[in-house]
Amino acid sequence: MTDEAKILVVDLDGTLLQSDMLHENFWSAFASDWRAPFIAMMALVRKGRAGLKACLADMKRPEISVLPYNEEVLGFVRNWQADGGQVVLATGTNQVLADEIAAHLGVFDDVFGSDATTNLTGKPKAGLLSERYEAGAFVYMGDSAADLPVWATAQKAITVNASPALRQKAEKVAEHVENLGARPRLGRAHLKALRPHQWLKNILIFLPMFVAHQLDIVTFTAALLGFVAFSLVASGVYVLNDLLDLSVDRAHPRKRSRPFASGAVPIAHGGLMAGGLCGAGLLTALVVGPLFAAVLCFYFMLTTAYSLWLKRLVLIDICVLAGLYTVRIVAGGAATGIMLSEWLLALSMFFFLSLAAVKRQAELVDAKAGSSAHGRDYRAEDLPFVSMVALSSGMVSVLITALYINSDAVQLLYKTPETLWIICVVLLYWLMRAVLIAHRGEMHDDPVVFAAKDKVSHICAALILAAAVVGNLV
Repeated sequence: MTDEAKILVVDLDGTLLQSDMLHENFWSAFASDWRAPFIAMMALVRKGRAGLKACLADMKRPEISVLPYNEEVLGFVRNWQADGGQVVLATGTNQVLADEIAAHLGVFDDVFGSDATTNLTGKPKAGLLSERYEAGAFVYMGDSAADLPVWATAQKAITVNASPALRQKAEKVAEHVENLGARPRLGRAHLKALRPHQWLKNILIFLPMFVAHQLDIVTFTAALLGFVAFSLVASGVYVLNDLLDLSVDRAHPRKRSRPFASGAVPIAHGGLMAGGLCGAGLLTALVVGPLFAAVLCFYFMLTTAYSLWLKRLVLIDICVLAGLYTVRIVAGGAATGIMLSEWLLALSMFFFLSLAAVKRQAELVDAKAGSSAHGRDYRAEDLPFVSMVALSSGMVSVLITALYINSDAVQLLYKTPETLWIICVVLLYWLMRAVLIAHRGEMHDDPVVFAAKDKVSHICAALILAAAVVGNLV
C-alpha cells in the first residue's frame, strides 16, 4: 500500500471470484425453475443487462458461502486492510448479491453494485469511483478489458490472471501496474469437463451386435458412429448437469473439484460447450439414421428432465438412471437395425436398476446421520431400503440371465450354452461385492467408473467374455 492511495477497489467477477455472478445466478435460477431462461430473455430485451441482473437476483440466488473465491486476491485484500487501508468492492454484479458476498467475507468497507437501470462496469464504474474518490486516489484490481477505463483513472492498476495482451493494454492506460497470477491453461480442464471416462457407458451401443452375433464391418461401423454421437451428446448433458448442480457439487467433498464448480473453467464457456457438443452429436446421429437420431433425442430430453427435476424425486431418480442405460442398448439396436430381445431388455433394466441403487447407496453412506444426501430427497435412514433395492434388483438380473441361458434362442446361438452358467456365477459375485463395497463407504460416486478402475471387476469382465467366446466356439 502506498502513502498516496490508501483505498483498494476490488472487482468481483474473475478477480475476487473465480467465476461470473451473472452466469452463476442464471444457472442457479434455471436449476430451480425451468422457466428461468425465458424470464431472463424477456428481462434482457425489455430492461437491458442491468435489468437482467436485477431480475435474476430476485429469483433463486447461488449459495454465497461455497463460491470459488480467489484465495490469492483474498490474501492481498486482508493484508491491505491489516496495514490500515480501506477496501471497497465495486462490481457489475447486482447490489443485492454484492452485499451478500461482502457480508459473507467481512473485509469490505463499502460496496458498489449494479441496480435495475445502471450496469456498473467499464465507464460507469470509472465515473462513479472518480466521483466518490479523488482521481488517482485509489488502487484498482481487475481482470478484463472492461476494467481499462477504471485503470485509466486509478493511481495504480492491479491485474488478476490477465493475459499478456491485457497486461500490455493496462500498462498503456495506467502509470503503475502490478500483476497477480497468470491466466491458467484451460485445455485439460475443458477436457475433464467432458468426462471422457463416462463414455465407457456408451459401449452398451455395441451390445446388440455382440448378442446377436452380427460382427460384420457394416454393422460395426454403424455402431461406432452411434457411439461417437452418443458420447458427444452425453458430454453435452454432463456439462449442462454440472452447470445446474454448481452449489450442490461445491458442497460435496469430491465433486467440488469439478471444472465448473472449482472455477477451473469459466461458466460462460459451459453453455457454448453444451450446445456445440449436442449439436455435433445430433448431426452425427442423422448420418447413422433417423430412428437412431430419434432415440438420441429422447435420451437428451430424458437426461435434461432428470437434471432439472427427476433426480430430486425419490425412487423415480434411480428408475430413470436405469432407463438411461437401457436407452443406450435400444440406440444400439436402432443404429445397427438389430431387433432387441425381451431377455436383453429385461436384464438391462434390472441390472442397471441395481447399479443406480448402488450409486444412491454410496451417497447415503457418505451422508452424515440425520442429513439428506446433497440435492436429493433421500434421508440417511433410507439406507437399508436402498441397499435392499440394489441387492434384490441384482439378484433378479442374475435370474433373468439364468432363464435366458435355458431359452431356445441360446441353444441356436451357442454351441455349448452350458458354459454361459459361468456368467451367472460371476455376475452374482460382482453385484454382491459392489453392494458390500458401497455399504463400507468405499464405492466411487459412479459404480461404472468404479468398475473401470477396479482390478477385480476387470477379472470378472474377462471371465464373462471368455465364457461367451468359449460357449460360441467350442
